[in-house]
Amino acid sequence: MTDLATLSATALIRGYARGAFSPREVVRACLDRIARLEPSLNAMAVIDAEGAERAAAESEHRWFAGRPLGALDGVPATVKDLIDLAGFPTRRGSRVTDPAPVAHDAPSVVGLKTAGAVILGKTTTTEFGWKSPGDCPLHGVTRNPWDAAMTPGGSSSGAGAACAGGYGPLHIGTDAGGSIRIPAAWCGIVGLKPSFGRVPQWPLGAFASVAVAGPMTRSVADAALMLGAMARFDWRDPFALPDPEPGWPGPVAPDVAGLRIAIVRRLGFAAPADEAAWAAVDRAATALDERGAIVEEADPNLPDTRAVFVQVWSNALARLVGSLPDEKRALLDPGLAALAQRAVPMTAGEYLAIQAAAIETAHGMAAFHRRFDAVLCPAVPGPPPPVDAPLLAPEEDLWRHWAPWTFAFNLSRQPAVTVPTGPGPDGLPRAVQVAAPLYGDALALRVAAAIEATLEPRTLAPL
Repeated sequence: MTDLATLSATALIRGYARGAFSPREVVRACLDRIARLEPSLNAMAVIDAEGAERAAAESEHRWFAGRPLGALDGVPATVKDLIDLAGFPTRRGSRVTDPAPVAHDAPSVVGLKTAGAVILGKTTTTEFGWKSPGDCPLHGVTRNPWDAAMTPGGSSSGAGAACAGGYGPLHIGTDAGGSIRIPAAWCGIVGLKPSFGRVPQWPLGAFASVAVAGPMTRSVADAALMLGAMARFDWRDPFALPDPEPGWPGPVAPDVAGLRIAIVRRLGFAAPADEAAWAAVDRAATALDERGAIVEEADPNLPDTRAVFVQVWSNALARLVGSLPDEKRALLDPGLAALAQRAVPMTAGEYLAIQAAAIETAHGMAAFHRRFDAVLCPAVPGPPPPVDAPLLAPEEDLWRHWAPWTFAFNLSRQPAVTVPTGPGPDGLPRAVQVAAPLYGDALALRVAAAIEATLEPRTLAPL
């Protein structure tokens, strides 16, 4: 029999509507699966079994009465521990943060709850979201469901592992340089970084000028459904966009006939990617071509995004660490503390130059999209590294091993989605990345849906 915990959100809604199973049965299946797998994966920072069962019972009553609350009524979801969930602390993977519960839900959580989603708990994150290897001082090592010896990636490490592990269908991640898309790629799931401002956030973190919250799911259809619930204006976020049209982004059809898709091999510098990464791009390109897209190679001629983003990243983290009392700095991830100490403070002129380069990147991509509807490129340079791989030079690891293909789209603020393409020669997941023009989130999902529909990758780890 199918484990109810592993069904998609769209399948759950159909099942609830016809009375095939109930929200309480689904939530119990999720909690049972978490109890069975959590000792090996360590994806959960907090499990709210009591609250989830209570919310599921309320959802069940609504479905019985024929009055579901919204598009996600009774669908289980998790929240990354960089995001506020009322009644629980936001620890950010750190021993230096306040252990007291917060009073209010973050905007993305409000969106899911308003649509009726049932929150199972909070997932692990790297400390303050600073790196891609999935460990933190507070909760330890999170492991990849496809191979427990490998990292799931980060900083949305728990969300990636929970999603691929079948801890329910919907998981909120955050992404300031690839923190949704990297773990999505290494865990073989779908991860969407929405357009900046599309999903409101509060409180804002260290990377407020480039960070977003977004869906991590096992299908493009679920990502679209989840995005529609999260993308609601919230006054707390000064960058929040107005509400989209009712029903946006709607059902995502895999129709790409006539679209112009650019295969991009440079995003301002010679980003590394192994043979399996380019083979995944080739498979995706062939899939799009078979569905009528016009696919060709092109170069957007961007500035060196590596030089820009390393400065943004390292100085934001140095500012964060510098705000802590001396006695707390000893409790930090040693790699984070050392990085902050090495970071060279920027002058006002250097800061303005970095901002100008980020704007030039955004302008360059906007000009490129006048010729091309979407971009296709690698999501990550290679397979996930071992969980115990030494972290010797994070400033280089950022653009060599973690995020060389993702951070440009944070600088440009446009939507980008990781789409799995199936296993590589080592049996571990491989993926590609699709980017669309700013505010073209629905278009990015449409292209991703075409790749998914053609390649039909497995997105649930064989646990």
